[in-house]
Amino acid sequence: MSAVPGRFSGVDARFAPGHVGELTQIVPFEMVDAALEATGACQRRLRDLPSRVVVYLLLAGCLFPEVGYGGVWRKLTAGLGAGSGCAAPSASAMAQARRRVGAAPLRWLFDLLRGPLARPGQRGTWWRGLLVCAIDGTIVTVPDSESVRARYAKQAGNHGGTGYPQVRVLALVSCGTRALIDAVFGPTSSGETRYASRLLGSLRPGMIVLADRNFAAQDLLAQIAGTGAHVLVRCKNARRLPVLARYRDGSHLSVMGTLRVRVIDAEITISTPAGRRGGHYRLVTTLLDEQRYPAADLVRLYHERWEIETAYLELKSSMLNGRVLRARTPAGIDQEVYALLVTYQLIRTAIADATVACPELDPDRASFTIAWQTARDQLIKATNVIAETVIDLVGAIGANVLAHPLPARRTRVCPRIVKRAISKYQARGPNPDRTSYPATLTIDILTGAPP
Repeated sequence: MSAVPGRFSGVDARFAPGHVGELTQIVPFEMVDAALEATGACQRRLRDLPSRVVVYLLLAGCLFPEVGYGGVWRKLTAGLGAGSGCAAPSASAMAQARRRVGAAPLRWLFDLLRGPLARPGQRGTWWRGLLVCAIDGTIVTVPDSESVRARYAKQAGNHGGTGYPQVRVLALVSCGTRALIDAVFGPTSSGETRYASRLLGSLRPGMIVLADRNFAAQDLLAQIAGTGAHVLVRCKNARRLPVLARYRDGSHLSVMGTLRVRVIDAEITISTPAGRRGGHYRLVTTLLDEQRYPAADLVRLYHERWEIETAYLELKSSMLNGRVLRARTPAGIDQEVYALLVTYQLIRTAIADATVACPELDPDRASFTIAWQTARDQLIKATNVIAETVIDLVGAIGANVLAHPLPARRTRVCPRIVKRAISKYQARGPNPDRTSYPATLTIDILTGAPP
């Protein structure tokens, strides 16, 4: 059963609000029905809120975090016309419907839609034949209710701890497209390295995984290498790693447990109009061929790890706008987090489809904000819900993205400082410099013992 905006009859009208605008072409009715069937979440009798409509309601809620589900419903039905015959469910009815559907269909959809979205040879996504990925974690804030605190605790801190419980999310991201290859989440009582083991099933030969110092545990690196994927991770400078052999590019062969690795010690200097500063960085990689993978090139590649930080910025700042999630139960939080991940991946898929039509455009020049705002507009208008006979991969979302590309990425630095201190005392002095400066990077590979 399906509904087309502008044409309603009898039972079909109940399904009319079941859409997410143009994004419905990426997650069509048949896909949602398959998710509900596979997870046993189909309604036993036809209601004013069929299960398919509830799934779309949850996805639409991620596009409009500033309103409650009642406001989201009004946006879903705004473009359907006054005589659409759609139901007007109460807040209680929508809450019961969300509980009835549960989190399983959203998780099924995420498992189906997740992936790097990188076409072979696409610029900005591959490095020397390897798909560039990054793994890292972030924190999402959830409501402070008694049932939520039973599973998701508040974190301690020097200023009394966090005001809300938090969920730890760990993702494996394709650095070029910033698409989600996989993601897991749970309480903050477990660290990032423990969650990382749950992502191993998504690693494959032909990948190189970038990670920060928190992931430089020898057991975890051995597990990643066991999947056939390569790793490039930053390591603490003081960590003692034996020198087994030295390479001509300045790196040296070493071992972490039973895993043979290559160690790169580099001095990186940043020159800006405000002055120069530098630091010593140590990288560890499973790429042992110094001729095919020179040390200086690996240092430059490691900068791509920041793409996962940008992905989290898009999730938490652009989509959530820093807001707390809506759900007030652990099961509801699971449902909402999966809905958030699915919606993010849908927008990334729309962007990836658009960049196929413009192969000379680096994917990181496609604006996520423009795509997100256009997706919101298309949902309110209920336009492009069903694909035409001739499928256009670009669509309204892609057309806006291609019409307004971001400027080419340039090297610049901005100090990482606390912009709004929790304490009444200044975090970094009375006059912190928040200027973003153009910068020049100089990389010197250290061939001797590290300082």
